[in-house]
Amino acid sequence: MGRISGKKNLTDNDKRAIVVGRQNGLTMMTLAGMFGVTEACISQSLKRWKAQDGSTKSQRTRRPRVTDRNDDRNILKTSRTNPRLTAPAIRREVFLNSPSPPSVSTVKRRLNAAGIMGRRPVKKPLISEKNRAARVKWAKEHHNWTRQDWNKILWSDESKFLLFGSDGIQWVRRPIGSRYHPKYQLPTVKHGGGSCMVWGAFSGSGIGPLHRVNGIMDKHVYKDILQNQMLPHLRAMGRGSVYQQDNDPKHTSLFVKGRKLTKPSGQCHGVTKSISGPEPDRTSLGRVGATLCQQKSQELQREVCSTAV
Repeated sequence: MGRISGKKNLTDNDKRAIVVGRQNGLTMMTLAGMFGVTEACISQSLKRWKAQDGSTKSQRTRRPRVTDRNDDRNILKTSRTNPRLTAPAIRREVFLNSPSPPSVSTVKRRLNAAGIMGRRPVKKPLISEKNRAARVKWAKEHHNWTRQDWNKILWSDESKFLLFGSDGIQWVRRPIGSRYHPKYQLPTVKHGGGSCMVWGAFSGSGIGPLHRVNGIMDKHVYKDILQNQMLPHLRAMGRGSVYQQDNDPKHTSLFVKGRKLTKPSGQCHGVTKSISGPEPDRTSLGRVGATLCQQKSQELQREVCSTAV
């Protein structure tokens, strides 16, 4: 048989067959012709088999890891201590005195392998230490309240509803190349299309009054809402009912606290006596109040849309 030129990658089965054929007395030339490779390729395959103690699988060599176990542990510890550190900052802090620090990509791979991915943090209102202590105190004071006690609370909140579109992030699933198709676009209008501000209240018995706020919500508008919207509903709830607000500046202004709300009988009802609640802002109240008020504000939104057109 003549010599066959060219190269061919031998599989593990081919290498085993070459070893068996050589053990059975086949020559290099015969094996080269059977597998379509050169005699040098057969010889190299047999030499590797002898060097690997009879194993046909070749041992792949890879570059050694730049970081050891301690380095990986320090990378994770630094990231968990300060989650806002970037990969370059972690690299500088951990390998400050290292003569050959790893690359930024290596630091990212170590973090990703441990499940620490880069994420966009959710935004929440800042809660100071004073508010934290006030929240804990308020929770302890009301820990033993019953359902009947909570049903006496009239919760309130203001919410803004956009008349066109949404100010949040919206996603759409579309095929490639259809970015500008009208079906997958998000239409916008100048100046946002307007909005509608409503004040609403709710209690354990259900949704309370809903009032549309025209213009800016200030202390004077809030005082009128208390007089004409809140008080009639609070009286209907019965004795011992308490009005709850979220400590917005216009809610706790001296103008509101110093005013007296006149009852139909001529007697005065102090606003400050009917308002009681925790010092910290109740962000969860805003979400619940907005959800409940939105159910009844849909008609108001349609009305504003029709008048705007």
